[in-house]
Amino acid sequence: MRTEIIGRARPLALVGVLAIIIAACGGPGATTRPPTQPAATQPAATQPVATQPMASEPIASEPAGGVDLTGASFTVGSKEFTEQLILGQITIQTLEAAGATVTDQTGLVGSTVVREALVSGDIDMYWEYTGTGWINHLLNETPVVGTEEQFVAVRDADAANDIVWLEPAPLNNTYAIAVASETATELSLTSLSDLSANVATNPAGSTLCAASEFLGREDGLPGLQTAYDFEFSEVATLELGLIPSQIDTGDTCVLGEVFATDARIADLDLVVLEDDLDFFAVYEPSLNVRQDVFDANPGIADLFAPVAAGLDTVTMQGLNAQVDIDGLEPADVAAAFLAEMGLVGE
Repeated sequence: MRTEIIGRARPLALVGVLAIIIAACGGPGATTRPPTQPAATQPAATQPVATQPMASEPIASEPAGGVDLTGASFTVGSKEFTEQLILGQITIQTLEAAGATVTDQTGLVGSTVVREALVSGDIDMYWEYTGTGWINHLLNETPVVGTEEQFVAVRDADAANDIVWLEPAPLNNTYAIAVASETATELSLTSLSDLSANVATNPAGSTLCAASEFLGREDGLPGLQTAYDFEFSEVATLELGLIPSQIDTGDTCVLGEVFATDARIADLDLVVLEDDLDFFAVYEPSLNVRQDVFDANPGIADLFAPVAAGLDTVTMQGLNAQVDIDGLEPADVAAAFLAEMGLVGE
């Protein structure tokens, strides 16, 4: 299998965390999972670009959701892709509406980097996915069957690391492999088992575009190829945000890694291949908070419960579309969501 680097992600992260985080870099999976995102299973993570952390002032005159955090200060992080940037801005604005002062460290590149920032105390909270926490951070080899069961398992296990998992949002942003609809019809592809059978007879139809993190995670490419007993003929490492358009044109690859909540799947008429062996884990996002921060501010759980409840799959796809298709800023999309849901005080 030949791997070709096509592009690099441009970190949107603010810099303050960089110096301490560089040592934490592990790999996509590790980057996303190791420490708590296992460096052992993930490829080396890209370091966040250093920038000056930016503190913001509260934006509302009344506590949000009846929770008053006046006088409290928090640092909020996130990963670098669209959904995470939106979740990070939702978190910042919700905290500000409750009276807190917030330092923005969103846009860090790679799960391992963000997890290490949380564990080391460089950030106080960020949204992590249950499957990522269980497999990459806690180094389990297989997912737990059942959405609620997976959440309870990772929540309880990560308590030993002084990480609190708040009630997750009811959406599953799992990994998926997508292909242009015309190609799916031409190659008779509807499932990953179909793809496995097709690889032997049609190597040219099995080229893959994927982000660097997916290539090194056990719940990503290595585990996928083992589970379905095949190997992509060629793999191109590409910035995640560019993959859907590349699948659509077929210029770089025939298939591509996507997230299930990516609105461009429908916009570009891509076909997501059925994971008929149930390889991919459930990835519900939960706000992860350091135990000491939560103990000092237990109202955070009540503050974010309605936020999480309002983020189902359809809603998240719509929010992602506003950024990836309509070109809006994550902060503006977050503000509109919170206002529409009545989750910030006037």
